Parts: sequence; C-alpha cells; structure tokens
Amino acid sequence: MAFEEKRAWIAAVVAITGYAVYLAVVLGRAGGGVPLAEVAYAAPLLWTVGGAIVAAIALNIAVALASPREADAKDQRDKEIGRLGDLAGQSFLVIGAVAALVLSMAEADHFWISNVIYLGFVLSALLGSTVKLAAYRWGFQSW
Repeated sequence: MAFEEKRAWIAAVVAITGYAVYLAVVLGRAGGGVPLAEVAYAAPLLWTVGGAIVAAIALNIAVALASPREADAKDQRDKEIGRLGDLAGQSFLVIGAVAALVLSMAEADHFWISNVIYLGFVLSALLGSTVKLAAYRWGFQSW
C-alpha cells in the first residue's frame, strides 16, 4: 500500500471518528429535553477538531516512522490521485459555505451555522479520501 493511500485512510478514519465523538457529546447534552440549538456546542466542536488534527498528525508520523523510505516517495500517479481527491473534496467545502451563507441570511441560530460548516469540512475530508482510495484500488483516468 502506497504511503499516500495510508494517509487517505488516516484522513477518513480521523474525520469519521472525530465527528462521531462530537455528535455523541452534543446529542448526549441534548438528551434531557434541551432544544438542540441551546446545547453548549462550541467547546466540544473545538476539542474534537483539535483532537482530530493532533490525531491525524500523530498517525501520519507513526506511519512515516514505520516505513521511512516510503514517506518521501511520491510519484506522478500519487500527485494526480491527490489532486483528484482534493478537487472532489472541495465540492463539499463549497456546499457547506453556501449552506452556512443561506442560514446566516435566514438569521438561523449560530448552532446550525457552525454545524453545517463543520459537516462540510467532515464530508470534504471523507469524499476526498474516498476518491483517493478508489483511485488507488481501481485506477483512474488521467486526462
């Protein structure tokens, strides 16, 4: 398995795990009949985003230390797959930003605006990683 493919797996797992932890905490706080928009979400959001960043860095370092020769090797195929995945993932960043803009113009609660942006980031990382993994497993058409 190529090093960049391992990095894609790390990004996907960290994105899913971080968002699942965030949802568990926020939904757990709303369990007592508190409206979801009134739940204290800022600290869990910041902690899970920060934790996901630290976890991704630590896991990438661990994988690089386990196979140091592969960590520096990046051929043209890796670059093209990385670009393809990044471009695909950016679509959810745009969708999330537009959704947040619409919610802002509709004067929605900050909770919903923040959560749609966070979901956009998570879906972006997940789609980008999925596209990269699919390209590594089944190939892709280079234009």
